[in-house]
Amino acid sequence: MFDMLPGYWFESHFVVVVVIFALLFDFINGFHDTANAIATSVTTQALKPYQAIIMAAVLNFTGALISTGVAKTIGGDIVTNASMINQSVIIAALTGAILWNLLTWWFGIPSSSSHALIGGILGALIVGVGLQAINFPEVQIIILSLVLSPLFALATGYLVMGTINFFFGRMKPEKMNGRFKSLQILSAAAASFSHGANDAQKSMGIITLALLSAGTISTFSVPTWVKICCALAMALGTSVGGWKIIKTMGGKITKLNPMSGFSADLNTSVVIMVATVLHLPVSTTHVVSGSIMGVGANKRIKAVNWTTAQQMLMAWCITIPFSAIASGVTYKVLSFLFYGV
Repeated sequence: MFDMLPGYWFESHFVVVVVIFALLFDFINGFHDTANAIATSVTTQALKPYQAIIMAAVLNFTGALISTGVAKTIGGDIVTNASMINQSVIIAALTGAILWNLLTWWFGIPSSSSHALIGGILGALIVGVGLQAINFPEVQIIILSLVLSPLFALATGYLVMGTINFFFGRMKPEKMNGRFKSLQILSAAAASFSHGANDAQKSMGIITLALLSAGTISTFSVPTWVKICCALAMALGTSVGGWKIIKTMGGKITKLNPMSGFSADLNTSVVIMVATVLHLPVSTTHVVSGSIMGVGANKRIKAVNWTTAQQMLMAWCITIPFSAIASGVTYKVLSFLFYGV
């Protein structure tokens, strides 16, 4: 009887544990990805760091409340059937993603929280349930959107920078910098809003999947309290800041000025909002990185620090498999600790 107590406790507190872990992931996502929205504006001194973080936190919260389409994709489309999922699978998926996010944040590597979460979900599903639990057609679409979005952002960033340079490139540097510093506040605000709109929904999807699999709700519909809690968790995480990643994003990819920073932020916000409208989860980190590379390449190819870009690309490539491994191992550990198997 006593051997079953840990497992029984885990079962009976399933939803509570999942909500805590999902909000923790959202909080870490907030400070891990703060750099996505504010790195360029801080680097070009359009905003002071504390101003940028407060703005990003408020707009991340606001953006998180506008839609639930991405949440449906994450929580409803990856798995074949919610009834196949148990609490250990969801906890393991979140743990794998959290561990990878903390590791890359510690080393200042702008990896993707989205990739980490997708990898965590897939690893936990494969080890905990089997391949039959994965909805492969939908997963292919999700992975394709994650892979193509930074390439698309790079191309459009190149075009946006070229267009803006065509119209404003002949302005005197002092006048140009002054005007674009003001505009950059707006573009950074738009990037922050779009980040919240896409990223916070991922945790909403996980919590709603947990509620559905536990029988707490009958259809996949994100409750209002879930939206508010996820929005708050991301906003609080954003308020902590991620200075190591800000340094990488703002200065190590290419040298930015107010005009190029505005171009990168504007391009980022448009690409992410288009993906959100299409209910596609994208990596905001990758989209920002692609935008900055595209903007830098428009000046000249050598203006981009391709060594840093290669290091980031390596992190992108290994995030899904490594977070999948972490979640698979976590599932096995949980099964042993709570069920003895």
